[in-house]
Amino acid sequence: MNTIVKQIEKAQPFFRKLSANIYLRAVRDGFISLMPIIIFSSLFLLVSAVPNIWGFYWPTNVNDSLMKVYNYSMGVLSLMATANVARALSKSLNLRLSKINQVPVASVMFAAQIAFLLVAVDPFSNKAGLFFTTDFMGTKGLICAFLVAFVVPNIYYYCFKHHITIKMPDQVPQNISSAFANIIPFAFATTFFWLFDIVFRTLTGTNLAAWIIQVLSPLFTAADGYFGLAIVYGAMAFFWFIGIQGPSIVEPAVTAIYLTNVEANLKIFQAGGHASNILAQGTQYFVATIGGTGATLVITYMFALWAKSKELKAVGRAASIPVTFGVNEPILFGAPLILNPIFFLPFILTPIFNVWLFKIFVDFFGMSGFIYNLPWTTPGPIGLYMGVGFSIQSLILIALILVMDVACYYPFFKAYDTQKVEEEQQALAAEQAGSDAPAATVESSEEPAPETVATTENSDIPLTLTKDQKELNILVLCAGGGTSGILAKAINKLAKEKEMPVEAAAAAYGAHSDLLPDMDVVVLAPQMDAMRDSLQQEADHSDVQMITTTGKQYIDLTRHADKALHFIVDKLKQKNADATGATN
Repeated sequence: MNTIVKQIEKAQPFFRKLSANIYLRAVRDGFISLMPIIIFSSLFLLVSAVPNIWGFYWPTNVNDSLMKVYNYSMGVLSLMATANVARALSKSLNLRLSKINQVPVASVMFAAQIAFLLVAVDPFSNKAGLFFTTDFMGTKGLICAFLVAFVVPNIYYYCFKHHITIKMPDQVPQNISSAFANIIPFAFATTFFWLFDIVFRTLTGTNLAAWIIQVLSPLFTAADGYFGLAIVYGAMAFFWFIGIQGPSIVEPAVTAIYLTNVEANLKIFQAGGHASNILAQGTQYFVATIGGTGATLVITYMFALWAKSKELKAVGRAASIPVTFGVNEPILFGAPLILNPIFFLPFILTPIFNVWLFKIFVDFFGMSGFIYNLPWTTPGPIGLYMGVGFSIQSLILIALILVMDVACYYPFFKAYDTQKVEEEQQALAAEQAGSDAPAATVESSEEPAPETVATTENSDIPLTLTKDQKELNILVLCAGGGTSGILAKAINKLAKEKEMPVEAAAAAYGAHSDLLPDMDVVVLAPQMDAMRDSLQQEADHSDVQMITTTGKQYIDLTRHADKALHFIVDKLKQKNADATGATN
């Protein structure tokens, strides 16, 4: 097994490069910003539809009012996704241009939305005037939205890189000059898709969004099969196991299928049919990755309750609450599970077995697939029960998943626990043997390391190195905003207690762009290490110092705010000293 893991580690550079691909990042980052819309609109859907399960139906006017919010948000999701993905891609492309020749993000968003409407929406007219259909403005148009969002920023980038813009005299105010500079790339982008739409409809008789759905429908079906499900969720776990945030690679490829399937399932369910589509965000959050990638919910509680190793018991107890709410980095890096040969098989296979069992219940026992979208921080069993429509079958499935996950992990848990107990016994024996050493030696060995006892006081905060010289602003980034939120909250609590000029913010990677320019330091969680180079570019562009962390180190920092702040301050001073030395 060690040999297999070593061979897998050799492939890390390729997968890191894949994870950092600007187009995958644009889809992922664009959707992170859309999650509040998806979750907020789903709340109205839940209020409207859930009572129907027990035979209660709202009056028509009330239901229409509730669904209005849902339809005016999820119903135009593709239109918003086009703008947001184009925005994320534009920011990546801007890192390749000089600061005085930047692609205007707002203009790109407007052009992308117009281009999407041209190729995805069918017009029609009646006596009241000209209208257009909304069939592909919701989730069904997402793949088309991604394609448009990839092309439009590149047209702008080409124009600005080669200075194909209208240049006004120096006497013209900057805001007016910038508006004229946008005209040519805006015209190129919209005209390109206008001409493309004319040709495409002539050749195919339909719009681009509808054609994509027709062509990819076999792929949608295949992805919902046992083999396709194993590929999707096995890949997520595999990438995480080798230290690369798995969903960052896999989710962009399946996000459109996720949202389309949930909407289709809901319509089928409301019509009295069997909602049998499997791939959905709920399937990922509450079935395949219950507790987090690797289906880590049960192994965390096994550590906490059954481990004989003091270290594993402590790790399990500390991680149990975060993992219950889907934040599993404390157990991934604390045990560790990732790159740990003992857990290679259960970490990859358990999510696959979970989703296969889920599919069996949908295919053979009449349970619905996911018909509602819920926040990823919903505890797994609750999310599964609610997401499929509160069915009795789901309660049985939850129990079976937990039992199966325990069975999958138990032999490997026992082996690792035994190994850790032996290590602890050996360390204790060595410590006892050392107690016979001379007194001077004992005193020397028991002297705490400077890092352990170091504290950070007001006078230690290097305000001269901050942008406003009033406050040290720290941004912590992780995959979903979970562990980064824990660390930022701990630092803020410490700063408030000690009245220190420090403020920390947390964000999911991809939702950080607007926050970054106002920060002095950005701390990158280890699960996003694949994004290190691109974040370094952004940090340099915004004159922000970047600090990277390792796995156990990062988890330790989330638990000890004083040590975390001391670590950040030391790194900031060191980087400044290095930069000063290089300049001299």
